[in-house]
Amino acid sequence: MDATDSSISASDAAKMIAAQVSPVAGIEAAPLRSALGRILAQSIHSPINVPAYRNSAMDGYAVFGKDIPSDGSSALKVVGSAFAGKPYTGQLNRGECIRIMTGAKMPDEADTVIMQEWVDRQGDDAHIDNRTKHGANVRQAGEDIQVDSTILQAGDEIGPAQLGLLASLGIPEVQVRRRLRVAFFSSGDEIRSIGQPLEEGQIYDSNRYTLFGMLTELGTDVIDMGVIPDEAEAIQAAMLEASEEADLVLTSGGISVGEADFIAEGIHKLGKIHFSKVAIKPGRPLTFANLGDARFFGLPGNPVAVMITFLQFVRPAIQLMQGKQSRLNPTLKVKAGTAFRKLPGRTEFQRGILELDEQGELMVKTSGRQGSGVLSSMSNGNCFILLPDAAEHVRIGDLVEVQPFDLLRH
Repeated sequence: MDATDSSISASDAAKMIAAQVSPVAGIEAAPLRSALGRILAQSIHSPINVPAYRNSAMDGYAVFGKDIPSDGSSALKVVGSAFAGKPYTGQLNRGECIRIMTGAKMPDEADTVIMQEWVDRQGDDAHIDNRTKHGANVRQAGEDIQVDSTILQAGDEIGPAQLGLLASLGIPEVQVRRRLRVAFFSSGDEIRSIGQPLEEGQIYDSNRYTLFGMLTELGTDVIDMGVIPDEAEAIQAAMLEASEEADLVLTSGGISVGEADFIAEGIHKLGKIHFSKVAIKPGRPLTFANLGDARFFGLPGNPVAVMITFLQFVRPAIQLMQGKQSRLNPTLKVKAGTAFRKLPGRTEFQRGILELDEQGELMVKTSGRQGSGVLSSMSNGNCFILLPDAAEHVRIGDLVEVQPFDLLRH
């Protein structure tokens, strides 16, 4: 990288973004099913014990532990049965037992369940031996969740498992943060929306569709402002409108140094730039700024650079603004099945295909041409290959760090 380059490192960019964003204000009550994908605004405490009562952990016979013989076998009289939802209501005495099914309430007097495979049933008698320990196969009240214990933290995202957990506790609604509002538009006289005819030198706008997809997966309210022409007044008006309607504003294109790049000019009039170049490839001309009360990211125009800068920088900012518990992006160390080349001094996000080799071990190979406009490298690939600042050439068989796409989707 040139000594005069004003780019900041990827790690410094991430730190600067984290220092400038905070959770949005606004809390609302969401019925349970409507809470899927939302971020909890308050921690949840269990109103009940789970299990609510002592119950059998398996099909078998509920007995007094003291009736288990020290050696040999003994016979207990079977006086009834208990099923899940239909407990035994009689009195259980020493020398007696009941047939019990998994999940059924234990009689108050019984403390042990002998699994049915270890019982020799002969008419009304159940013959048992000493293989079962006193207290075995019984789930105690509150064993899984104790009443008043914290089951979910503020900042947790509600997924299917969390929905089921809340439903199991009889909780009908939860307090969640309001959805983050994100406005975005593309700029460039060469950009056309789908449905418009292409003239010479023009291209269809793919960036708004990839942004829409990624923003929707993150559970935001999206405001698509379309394609704005390369005119200073039009771009500034769009930026002002977006900053007044949204918490976060995204643009793609129009942030380099061309004569018709009016994004930076608009920021200087409406807000403050924190950085405008990051030492990464692709995606170097990434701008982060304040735009009134909103936060702003000016993404590059090339489709792959848009996706990379969004996933690596915008996505973590959105999660912080949503109040979501911060989570590191998991990475794996795997063998390179392809040789990779790069220049030192910048972080590269190459696109790869993570798969099993002939020995059944994970390896990664290139997904094809790596140009910042080659969107097929993202569509064909399933991971980023992270080549850090100091890295140069990677040989076949070297270990490289990869970041699976599926782990970046929420």
